[in-house]
Amino acid sequence: MTNKFLTFILCAAVFSFTSCSSEDTPIAPIAVIIDGAAISPEVGGPNEPNQVYVDLSTNTTTVVKRDSWDLGFYSGSEFRVTINGSLYMAAGQLSSTDIDAVNATTTEVQELQEKVAVGTFDPENTAYVDAPNGTITATAIAEISDTDANNKVYLVNLGYEVGTEAAATGSVAVAGDARGWKKVRILKDGNNYVLQYADLDATTHKEVIIAKSATHSFTFFSFNTESEVIVAPEKTNWDLNFTVFTNEIEGFGSYGYSDFVVNNTASSALVYMIDTEVDAYTYDDFSLIDVDATKFTTDQRSVGSSWRNGGGPGSLPSLKDNVFYVVNDTDGNLYKLQFLALTNEAGERGHPEFIYSLLQ
Repeated sequence: MTNKFLTFILCAAVFSFTSCSSEDTPIAPIAVIIDGAAISPEVGGPNEPNQVYVDLSTNTTTVVKRDSWDLGFYSGSEFRVTINGSLYMAAGQLSSTDIDAVNATTTEVQELQEKVAVGTFDPENTAYVDAPNGTITATAIAEISDTDANNKVYLVNLGYEVGTEAAATGSVAVAGDARGWKKVRILKDGNNYVLQYADLDATTHKEVIIAKSATHSFTFFSFNTESEVIVAPEKTNWDLNFTVFTNEIEGFGSYGYSDFVVNNTASSALVYMIDTEVDAYTYDDFSLIDVDATKFTTDQRSVGSSWRNGGGPGSLPSLKDNVFYVVNDTDGNLYKLQFLALTNEAGERGHPEFIYSLLQ
């Protein structure tokens, strides 16, 4: 982090808005947003049906339906599979390796169905969701083994449909009907994944080969379309993602959050927050020399829900006016970022807005 930070200072000072390599050598100029750019991510209102990926350096957004995918197959060196936390999915390992023998009458399945869910207020249920901090080695589905016998069947709670009901002003209605259950088993075939999947009571299963991507962090798969789907932009072409999110409340387990923002830690998009009531900075006066690179963390929740007050059961949220953020994007640019809105003029949730500027 220190080398990257120093490289950016050198580039900003010497080469104006020219991008630089890790060897402090200027490369091709890129169109970097300089000052006062504003973005209103199209989250979609109080049902929050969309996940919105934001690339700060190009001031662009990519909008996808958050129910367009179910599983994400990691493209890195590990063989890991993520589940769609924006739908409150969960997954629990069974003892069986025979996917066709598992059904709703299986004793182990019946016992797990009461546990494999988000929002049960059981602190142990975090074992059935992906690590909220984004650590790829802590997914609900264990690392896929080279030995087939070690790859067990998983009971998958598909979470909830995107809500369609009208929400009270200032509230949200992100969760609709329950989507039911699937059973999956995942194996390896060389450098590929082999996904076996079926409805819970099916006596046969389907199988698909999924290759790792050279350009994206994950290859996504949808049970609805029974095919691979494009979701996130290429691995270095996004910095922030506005989404419904499965987080953890200490002592109470996994819990669903709306109005959540994650940063792309897999490609070194890092963030830290500044509280103007604690730190001696204001957004307007904050400059490049004020950046403290030691405050960046690898937790993808560095923004999270910290930009708003309240919003839990029985309370309406409000925008925090005493915080802003420092963002190191995937290109090594440093920005300051401040939220301007949580709702629209009518007080309807799901209409965020923020402003950001390149630090100089």
